Amino acid sequence: MTTTAPTADDSSVVDDRPETVVRMFTDRVRESGPREAYRFPRGDQWESRTWAEVGDQVERVAAGLLALGVERGQRVAIASSTRYEWIVSDLAIMCAGAATTTVYPTSIAEDVAYILADSDSRVVFAEDVTQVTKLLERRGELPNVEQVVLLDDRPVADAGVDAEDEDAEDGDADDGWVLSLSDLEDLGTHYQREHPQGLCDRAALLHADDLATLIYTSGTTGRPKGVRLPHSAWTYEGAAVAALGILDIDDLQYLWLPLAHSFGKVLLSTQLAVGFVTAVDGRVDKIVENLAVVRPTWMGAAPRIFEKAYGRVVTMAHAEGGAKSKIFDWACGVGATVSRLQRAGSRVPPHLALQHKVADRLVFTKVRDRFGGRVKFFISGSAALNPDVAEWFHGAGILILEGYGLTETSAGTIVNRPERFRIGTVGLPVEGTQVRVADDGELLIRGPGVMTGYHHLEPETAEVLTDGWLATGDIAEIDEDGFVAITDRKKDLFKTSGGKYVAPSGVESQFKALCPLTSQMLVHGHGRNFCTAIITLDPDAVEEWAQRHGMGGSSYAEVVTSDAMHDEVDGYVQRLNGRLNRWEQVKRFVLLDHDLSVEFGELTPSMKVKRRVVEDNYSDRLDALYR
Repeated sequence: MTTTAPTADDSSVVDDRPETVVRMFTDRVRESGPREAYRFPRGDQWESRTWAEVGDQVERVAAGLLALGVERGQRVAIASSTRYEWIVSDLAIMCAGAATTTVYPTSIAEDVAYILADSDSRVVFAEDVTQVTKLLERRGELPNVEQVVLLDDRPVADAGVDAEDEDAEDGDADDGWVLSLSDLEDLGTHYQREHPQGLCDRAALLHADDLATLIYTSGTTGRPKGVRLPHSAWTYEGAAVAALGILDIDDLQYLWLPLAHSFGKVLLSTQLAVGFVTAVDGRVDKIVENLAVVRPTWMGAAPRIFEKAYGRVVTMAHAEGGAKSKIFDWACGVGATVSRLQRAGSRVPPHLALQHKVADRLVFTKVRDRFGGRVKFFISGSAALNPDVAEWFHGAGILILEGYGLTETSAGTIVNRPERFRIGTVGLPVEGTQVRVADDGELLIRGPGVMTGYHHLEPETAEVLTDGWLATGDIAEIDEDGFVAITDRKKDLFKTSGGKYVAPSGVESQFKALCPLTSQMLVHGHGRNFCTAIITLDPDAVEEWAQRHGMGGSSYAEVVTSDAMHDEVDGYVQRLNGRLNRWEQVKRFVLLDHDLSVEFGELTPSMKVKRRVVEDNYSDRLDALYR
């Protein structure tokens, strides 16, 4: 027996939308030409571009790709962090009739070479000398990469890549393999003079089912798989989010999410469909600072951003001590109570409403100001958001709408709405998407956003796609009102030696909300007689804690491995255990003297823990916990 969530009539979304992303973009340029489209940092200032200016630049870059000989359907890669030039490059690639291969800038050279070779990418947009160097190191493995385009706004000769580079193999930048973005635009300008109809002719050949994007899933096991997403997937996503009616042309988005990830990409499609302004800056360490300057009305983010913000606010409040700390805790209690009443549809008593007004003036206004003071809502995705964190923000007057999607579903699949949300769930399916739960509890999805398949991997595609239904690998529940709750990853569930099943991600999420010091937690216990955990701590939080506990100036490793820190974390573990069933409780744990990292293969580029890798890397530490 399966459980199915109801879905709204999808005719307006599925039928009433542009056929391709190129058409969606050109329609937006024509409709909103003089309006602001993007703003982005240049040094200490923010620059702005109108839709008309973006359209002109995209045309030059796209024509430059035609001048380089890029054919319809070929792949062109982008290896860069989130920045304005990433967006221009992506739009230009599609306008040239090609498809974008996304590459995380944190990927090691070996993985970059694998992705470029597997995708058969012919041109690579590389952000800076770091990315170019990776390509030069592996040039011998990339015979099909004909050109590299440097996105940094400086001449190639000034980028530190030259004939003296001893690490470069089979050539260097001086042989013409690396061009600057402005060089490519100049090629495009010349091409347009000689072939004024070139781009129009190429666009006319595009169809809805043509490949638009090849996103390689970072994956927690094995080699990354290329997910094939056609133009129709992105035009559908843009139309489906627009149909929610929660955004309009006067909104301002702050975009920092990796555009190599489907979550970031779906936000670009949404902007094309709606027409609001997007402020772009992929530097994670600048998020809080930029929010105060940009003052956006909304932002998409991974749960870790909210967890860190929550942890930092709580830590700073408690560091004040005395009356300020007590007022903060009182305000949080009032906020949580009001949040629960509001979500239950109950009346807030006058005395409590008055207390909440005081709490808002003393505490919550300052919290909202940290995010710019104009946020209507945040959207959380890519991992589970702890309900306690979501409730705390809601009590503070900041709504976080949790959603759900996979790279294989073009990200935007299920989401809460401002007028209809349930904390602890990922919301309701967007129009045109169907979801159901199979007999074994696995969530299945069908709709226009679902991938056409994995690149070059037909057997793997057949394993997850059956009659249009995608097997997500996530365990879910659907309530009587259609709200979907993700309870765990199907492959992450483990059974203790006592025969009890444990869903580790739920335990880990609860701990992150309890302990503001946490960076990562991995619960272990498959085949064991009790659960243990590997815990790592956030460097910023550790530094603040050290200052307050007489360890200022000590190294991260010294603080983390101290008895005082172990006792501190143990207190949070015991609080966690008080919420858990006996067989789920973490009986022992180890604190690592360093955080998990992408470089050592312990995290995916989207910061998901690779359980098998971590358990293998620290098997001796885990074994010791059971002696």
